[in-house]
Amino acid sequence: MTDGFDLLLTGAMAVTPAGVARADLGVRAGRIAAIGTLAGAKAERVMDLAGLTILPGVIDSQVHLREPGLEYKEDLATGTAAAALGGVTAVCEMPNTKPSTLTAEAIADKLARAHGRAWTDHAFFIGAAVENIPQLAALERLPGCAGVKVFMGSSTGSLLVDGEDALAGVLASGFRRVAVHCEDEARLKERFALVADGAEPEMHPEWRDARTAFLATERLLRLARAAGRRVHVLHVTTAEEMELLARNKDLATVEVTPQHLTLSAPDCYRRLGTLAQMNPPVRGEEHRQALWRAVEQGVVDVIGSDHAPHTREEKARPYPQSPSGMTGVQTLVPVMLDHVAAGRLSLERFVDLTSAGPARTYGMAGKGRIAVGYDADFTVVDLKARRKISHLWIASKCGWTPYDGMKVTGWPIATIIRGSVVMQDDELQGDPQGQPLRFGESLPRG
Repeated sequence: MTDGFDLLLTGAMAVTPAGVARADLGVRAGRIAAIGTLAGAKAERVMDLAGLTILPGVIDSQVHLREPGLEYKEDLATGTAAAALGGVTAVCEMPNTKPSTLTAEAIADKLARAHGRAWTDHAFFIGAAVENIPQLAALERLPGCAGVKVFMGSSTGSLLVDGEDALAGVLASGFRRVAVHCEDEARLKERFALVADGAEPEMHPEWRDARTAFLATERLLRLARAAGRRVHVLHVTTAEEMELLARNKDLATVEVTPQHLTLSAPDCYRRLGTLAQMNPPVRGEEHRQALWRAVEQGVVDVIGSDHAPHTREEKARPYPQSPSGMTGVQTLVPVMLDHVAAGRLSLERFVDLTSAGPARTYGMAGKGRIAVGYDADFTVVDLKARRKISHLWIASKCGWTPYDGMKVTGWPIATIIRGSVVMQDDELQGDPQGQPLRFGESLPRG
């Protein structure tokens, strides 16, 4: 159509850069073409969304989708289906697959695997390792590459970058913001004796204590400042780290997860056992409250789920042989909307943390806001819906969630990606049409 829209959304409240207000949205050729009062406009499809709220498409910038090599517990199709069912329109996937994502060939392989199977838009991190440091500056520019990911602790093989010289080399190679898992590997090894002979899961935050996280974050910031390199500190869990990061906002952006904002020790470990086990750990209430203060004070830039599924059988192993990680991409929106309903953060702040924040942090092109010319990515929610999260709702292959039985206020009703409705009323629509994300640093120079 040349005189109308492909899709017209009417009757809803919309969260735009101008605020939260009643607005119709017109979509043409996958992008937002008009915002305002569009009564009488022609469209191939009209969706009456009265009583609902349209958010910019939610972006989950930290997921582990396990393909290739670990498809028995998740793959690109099931993981992105879970994302779409949860109202998420785009994901950035981490490099700790088998084999690890260390080369241009590995990125190309993941993009090929996602083609025609991914329900959401997507990008893949390149893992930093000693052997690929000389290539990182070129690798981070590859189409579909979300950037560079560093594991300072809690990884195996060449993905573990725990030496100071190696980390300095990574930070000196390239210019895009580097995403970092901060735990001090030497301290982890030193303290492993606390649990080596077997322990209760509630010992997890004692073994991987707050000092372990702080030491790594302190070292990262020192080396990043020396290199003049921007960094993004993932899944921050401690009050001490937040105080340090607040003094380094010119250099560092900050992520927190819904798990660390919602669960607290020791209760979650007594209730959930190893299902609550993740790295860095869920900590005590004083740290959870410190994370919320950092959200309120603007220190936090992004909320990511750190979706990291394992099977129930794997999780049933005695601690500490049980693997760390839990599902999260499908529950990010309802769990955080419940916090909005409880008054812990505003709807606008939620949007900043889950749409504008990830797009701004990683330089995503055309994503993160409801604005003319941007991709027509929308997360349509019912802010008043009262629902209960259950294992049965989870589309991930592992089939469980730490939030089973949790009653929430706020629920994703539709997921729209580049003008195509991919989820409506808890059901996937059509076929997977996810495309690689684009990044400002890798766009053609004219």
